[in-house]
Amino acid sequence: MTVELFIPCFIDQLYPETAFNTVKILEKAGCKVKYNPEQTCCGQASFNAGFWDEAKAVGGKFLNDFSETNYIVSPSASCTGMVKNYYNDLFTNTAVHNKCRSIQANIHELSDFLVNVLGKDYFGAELEGRAVYHDSCAGLRECKIKDEPRALLAKVHGLDLVEMKDTSTCCGFGGTFSVKFDSISAAMAQQKVNHALEMEAEYIISTDASCLLHLQGYIDKEKLPLKTMHLADVLAHGWGNV
Repeated sequence: MTVELFIPCFIDQLYPETAFNTVKILEKAGCKVKYNPEQTCCGQASFNAGFWDEAKAVGGKFLNDFSETNYIVSPSASCTGMVKNYYNDLFTNTAVHNKCRSIQANIHELSDFLVNVLGKDYFGAELEGRAVYHDSCAGLRECKIKDEPRALLAKVHGLDLVEMKDTSTCCGFGGTFSVKFDSISAAMAQQKVNHALEMEAEYIISTDASCLLHLQGYIDKEKLPLKTMHLADVLAHGWGNV
């Protein structure tokens, strides 16, 4: 199966290893991965800030960068949710209406694709320690992903996955929310991290690099014994030890 890889801005600029690990996982699952180096952004930042004309221009480029025939996979529930849900506001009843609908049907967040499309939940990963999973707002509410990441993490050797309190509560990032309301955003991150520490977790795992960046910033500032990891990085961890 050929899949097209969409790597969002956050991962491209700040977490490139997560992108490479996504490729490794997809290839291990038997997929041929195609990456268009001309791809840029899905337009979510502009859209959320109210600049819909700019978001439409960026989104139009996104539609041109990907095909209508292949599955499109992204290690980001946030960006996948943007395309799946909010492109309706930008492209309904336009010249690219039909192409938009085809791409919306084909794009999947990584865990959703692995579990629900390929039917795979084991990749031979190994990670020693206790972890909690953070349901990102986009993953849970926009992509309807809850069980899929947990099914994948349950098969990671050495990982003790436990549920923390209020796992589905926002971490406080919310894009520009964390800039406009920084004190509220920081308090929400503190609450999320405290819930993880209550479970004696060593890792917070999620599908969204933006959430993890926000939480890791608070963790580093407070010098706490906790580390954030993207789901893709966990699934590609420790292959040489299995």
